[in-house]
This record gives sequence, C-alpha cells and structure tokens, in this order.
Amino acid sequence: MTEIGIVAVGGYNEMGRNMTAVIIGEDIIILDMGLRLDRVQIHEDVEIDKMHSLELIEMGAIPDDTIMKEINGTVRAIVCTHGHLDHIGAIPKLAHRYNAPIIATPYTSALIKQQIEAERKFEVCNRVIPLNAGGTYQVTEDISIEFINVQHSIIDCVLAVVHTPVGAVLYACDFKLDRTPTMGEAPDFERLKALGKEGVVAMIVESTNAGRSGKTPSEQIAKDMVRDVLLGTEESEVGMIITTFASHIPRLKAIIEAAGEMGRIPVLLGRSMERYVGAARDLGYMELPSNVEMHGQRKDVDRAFKRIIQEGKNKYLPIVTGHQGEPGSILVRVANGETPYTIEPGDKVIFSANVIPSPMTQANRYALETKLKMRGARIYDNVHVSGHAYREDHWELLRMVNPEHVIPAHGDMEMHGHYIEMAEDAGYVLGDTVHLLRNGEVLYIEE
Repeated sequence: MTEIGIVAVGGYNEMGRNMTAVIIGEDIIILDMGLRLDRVQIHEDVEIDKMHSLELIEMGAIPDDTIMKEINGTVRAIVCTHGHLDHIGAIPKLAHRYNAPIIATPYTSALIKQQIEAERKFEVCNRVIPLNAGGTYQVTEDISIEFINVQHSIIDCVLAVVHTPVGAVLYACDFKLDRTPTMGEAPDFERLKALGKEGVVAMIVESTNAGRSGKTPSEQIAKDMVRDVLLGTEESEVGMIITTFASHIPRLKAIIEAAGEMGRIPVLLGRSMERYVGAARDLGYMELPSNVEMHGQRKDVDRAFKRIIQEGKNKYLPIVTGHQGEPGSILVRVANGETPYTIEPGDKVIFSANVIPSPMTQANRYALETKLKMRGARIYDNVHVSGHAYREDHWELLRMVNPEHVIPAHGDMEMHGHYIEMAEDAGYVLGDTVHLLRNGEVLYIEE
C-alpha cells in the first residue's frame, strides 16, 4: 500500500460542520463530526434533537456524509479533538451510520454522551472511549490514534495523530500555542518535535485565523482583561452582567474568581452553562466556590433574576449565555425586557467573547447591543482573546512538524488562501505539497 486518501467531508468551504476522513487501504478513520452553528441560528442554547439528518444536511447544518457511500472501506473509528459543537454536534445525527467507536478525551466524551442522550430522532449506540492527552489507542493491527495535548478555548483539547503503515497524519483543528494557560498544561512541544522527526505524511490544519498577523495572546491575558474590567471601576455598586462562551471553562473560572474578589455572588445562567460547567465540575476539572449558583431552566433563571433584583444587583454577578445575540438566549431576553432583571442607565454589560464572523451572528449581535444601549447599558466588548492560532503560531507548528503535505481545513476560501500563502513562504508548493480542498473532494497522497 503506497497511498493515503483524505476526504474533505465538511468544514472546507466554511467555518463549522467539520468532518474529515482518512483512508488507509480498506480502513477509514473519521476525524470530527460537527455542526454549522449559524445555519440553525444557534450557538449554544437551541435544541435540534428532533430534526432528521437529511433535513440538516440540506440546510448545510451538518456534513454531507453521503460521499462516504462512494468510498470503499470500513470506518474503524470516529475521533473527536475537542467538545465544541462544530466538532461534535453532528454525532447524534450521523454516528449511528458507522459501526465504529467514538474516541475522545474524557471531557469531550462526557459532552458527546450528553449530546447522544438528548437526541430524539436517532438511536446512537456507538461506544464512547475516553483517551487522555498523551495516550494512544490501537484501532487495528497497523493503525493507532495518538492524542497530543494542546490549548484552545475549551479544556481537554488535543491534536490527533493517525499512525499508519505509510506514516503519520496529523489533524490540527483547533489549537493555539499558549505557553501560559490558566488551566491545563501547555502544548506538548517535545512530542510535536519528535513527531516531526519521525515523519508526518500529511497535516490537516485549521486556517481560521491564518490571516491574522503575529501570535495569539495567551488566555492569561484574557484573565487579566476580565479582572481589569470587573474590578477596575469606581462605579462598583451598579448592576453588572457578563456573557461568554459556556464551553470556555478557563474564562468562566477567571470570571468566577473575579466575582469573589469583588464580593459578588457568581450566578451562571443558561442551559449550556449548566451542561458545560456541570460536566467540568463532575469530572474534577474545576472546583466551584460554595456560593456559586447555576440555573439552566427558564423558570429557575427568572426566579434567580427576581431574587437578584430584590436583594440588590450589586451583590451578584450574573454570567449568562447570549454573546452572539442568539434568539432565546438569556442576554437577548434581558435586552428585550422579557426577564425580571431590568437594565438601568449605567449598568455594565461585558462581552467576554468575539463576534463570530458570519452575517447572521453579526446582525444578531448588533441588534442585541443596540437594544442594551437603548436601555442605558454601558457596553464593554471584546474582553477576549482568541482560541485559534494566528499566522506566526501556524508558521511555528509547520516548522516544528515539517509535514510532507499540508491541507488547510476549518475555514472558508479566504482563510485557506491566507494559510496557503504562509505555507508557500515556508517552501510548500500549491497543488504539489500544499493542497486546497473543497467539501466533497478526495485527495490521494502517494508515498
């Protein structure tokens, strides 16, 4: 056997619905199985558990895996690199089509199980196998999966290596090279360098922020920014409400710690807050102070808001969903006047998140901010650092691993273009050693 096939199933034309298949002879390894969030007008707080997969494929919300019927071979494993919905959100809709185990880190495994339990349309019986960063799982006699620790905007994120008789395929979607993380270990640079020396046939790599110059700031910077905004004000008695990604456990930990310094009780509000933070607490990834409150159901959220208003906004720090202006999320309901919590002139609303660059989310976020301002809110936006590698991080990983072939994924044509230009600077040649794939295409690499 002298070739490896790379199938671009989803996430090569857009941000989201990530799914790639690696063909090794008669065996196939699937990498990620994600959702495209803006296509179902969601980010974290809307359920799609009753919808059919074909309906979602037509909407462009999940990968069109019908291409897999044309590929000869047997799927031996589904491997997920981390727990964001654009990487695991399609598992409840597609995984049952493959008689293969799902391999993921412990936190990601817990989130996958939550997804499967919430599914109402399909019965997903795939075994979920937790594998720690640094671990290896033998899939067949000559194919194994290795997880290499890396940092991202969610805990327990890894780069996946598919070891084959032809050589290693490195799957690097998503990552940042954060040497001073606030939770977890720094990326395993020693292992990445060793892997580069052993030889990497192909690297499939996210291109999301390949067009942004420099390197991604550390999460430590975001922690300092959050603390600066929450504690660095003379108007400490006013109402404050903060929103961030429910899955961003290090950021939530920083916010909860800052609330403690302010003498405020942190109140986590939203179903996804309950889901992600609950899983992190149950698995021992984070300890919550005894005074932290967490409410997911709408009636419990409104009851908590009522108590906050009665006892005084200055005693509490609500941490809510809704930073993208998602319909039905907590912050949108607050802005619309649909909760007992009312925004008054001078109240501070802090967005510890960036706006996802799609026209729908940008429009939703604009509408949300406008409504909040009309109520007199003071807006603090982009109190945030990215979880995705910038150009110089990409350069560093490319030089460290030195793959024979490189394939940008997890992005649109413009993002891929930025990555390809950077790869060309490193000596790669478009169409020869750096490859531009679109959804539905297959690339065969001959060794």
